[in-house]
Amino acid sequence: MCGIVGLFIKDKTLEPELGDLLTNMLVTMTDRGPDSAGIAIYGSNTDQHAKLTVQSDNASEDFAALDSDLGKAIGAQVSIRRKDTHAVLEIPASKMIEARKVLRTLRPDVCVMSAGDSIEIYKEVGLPKDVASRFNISKMSGSHGIGHTRMATESAVTTMGAHPFSTGSDQCLVHNGSLSNHNSLRRKLIREGIHIETLNDTEVGAAYLTWKMQQGSTLGEALESSLEDLDGFFTFVVGTKDGFGVVRDPIACKPAVMAETDQYVAFGSEYRALVNLPGIEDAKVWEPEPATVYFWNH
Repeated sequence: MCGIVGLFIKDKTLEPELGDLLTNMLVTMTDRGPDSAGIAIYGSNTDQHAKLTVQSDNASEDFAALDSDLGKAIGAQVSIRRKDTHAVLEIPASKMIEARKVLRTLRPDVCVMSAGDSIEIYKEVGLPKDVASRFNISKMSGSHGIGHTRMATESAVTTMGAHPFSTGSDQCLVHNGSLSNHNSLRRKLIREGIHIETLNDTEVGAAYLTWKMQQGSTLGEALESSLEDLDGFFTFVVGTKDGFGVVRDPIACKPAVMAETDQYVAFGSEYRALVNLPGIEDAKVWEPEPATVYFWNH
């Protein structure tokens, strides 16, 4: 099952409503996957700084003095913004790689959800309405975002097993379907130096796109290549710093619907996820074609 939603804002006046609109879309998809949920929000960039979103099951202890401890270790000022089991660390962009290495030693139980100039990922076990409420997602603004509510079939119900998955800077992916060659592909990507943390096949899909883009492909080209290199059935919705992409496998057995107006582009596993969007009655609505890449960017 699983439910996917995505919203790409074209009209900047709608950006303050991104979190609220995306949350409502995801809550509508709850019965497609009640195990866990997550949302990626692409918000404002911070000048010369990058954002590292982290998670801990023991947040009170792990996040205490994390900003000062990490700042001392990398020789730079670090700020922290806590949200329940997650926290967003703002770090000088030039120090991001060093900070991630130091963090593994400094707080070994802290997990990285996302890293980049604008992306923040929040995900946990539980229903979408509860996950969104814990992180106050409805109050967040941004240019685009994607969300996922999961019915676990191929790996454990854990925070790290929840979607979205982020394996590259400002990049994330959600997935409905199943990949049959993810184990062999995981081994190949690890040999290529791509970091993969879970046994979830979706993380392999995200890592594959990261690898292709590191080799020089655009997101659109990487999605085209996935149609040849990934076996199985899948609908991917992908976010990058300035873009939003969708692709379905050649069989396209997983449901998907899209809508576009002058204000936004929206994706949902079912049309009912879109019905409360502003101006939906005048939107162009269609089912994305099999083996066809759709992409929008700012």
